Amino acid sequence: MRLVAEFEISCDALPLVGVAATVPEATLILELQFNHGKRPLFLVTVTDCSHRAVANAFTDAYDVSEWTLIGQAGDTSRYQVMPALSFEEQLGDQIDDLAELEALATADAIIERIEVLPDGWRQTGWFATRDAFTEFSSFWQQNADFRLSRLTRGRESEPPGDGLTDQQQEALRTAYELGYFDIPRQTSLEEVAAELEISASSVSERLRRAETQLIEETVATTWPPLPE
Repeated sequence: MRLVAEFEISCDALPLVGVAATVPEATLILELQFNHGKRPLFLVTVTDCSHRAVANAFTDAYDVSEWTLIGQAGDTSRYQVMPALSFEEQLGDQIDDLAELEALATADAIIERIEVLPDGWRQTGWFATRDAFTEFSSFWQQNADFRLSRLTRGRESEPPGDGLTDQQQEALRTAYELGYFDIPRQTSLEEVAAELEISASSVSERLRRAETQLIEETVATTWPPLPE
C-alpha cells in the first residue's frame, strides 16, 4: 500500500537549519543532488526574504562551504550551495547509528519536498509500503523529534483540507495564525472569536468539525482500527 506522508523532524544539526534560524521570515526549500559523493550539492529556493539577508546567512553558516546565486524572479531566489560537511560529519553527534541513516537513502521511498525550518526539516515523502514508512519514522523517532502531520494512501492526491467549508478553513487559519494551537497556547478562543466577529461557541464548533474532517480524511483512513 503506497503512502504519502508529511512530517517534521526537529533536529538543529540538520543541514541549513542555522540559516533558516538566521532568516526565520524566509521560506527555504531544499533539493539534494546525491551525485556529488559524500557531500551532496544543495539547491535552495528562497522566498520572502532579501538576497542580502540570505547571502549573509549562507556566508556565516558553519555548514556551508561555498554558495552561488543562480537566479532571481520576483521575491524568489535560487542558490547552489556546497556543504562544508558530509552528512556523517554534520549529524555524527546527533545520530546513534550512521549506518542506519545511510540505509534510509536506499529505502523504498522518495522524499519530494524538504522545507528547512529554524529547528529542523519539514518533509513530504512517498513510501512504497507501510513497512518502509515505519522504518523511516522509527529511525527519526529514536534520533530526533518526529511529528507526523499527514498520512494518506498514494491514490489520494487532494491537498490537505479538502472537504472543509470556507468558514472552517477561515476558523482554522485564524486560530493557527493567532497561536491558538501553539504550546503553550498564545491566544484564547474568545480572542479568535473576536477576530472572526462571531461567538466563541461558534468558533469552537467550527474548529471541532474541521478537526473531525481532517482526521477522517487523513489518519482515520490509513491507520488500522483501534482494538476493541
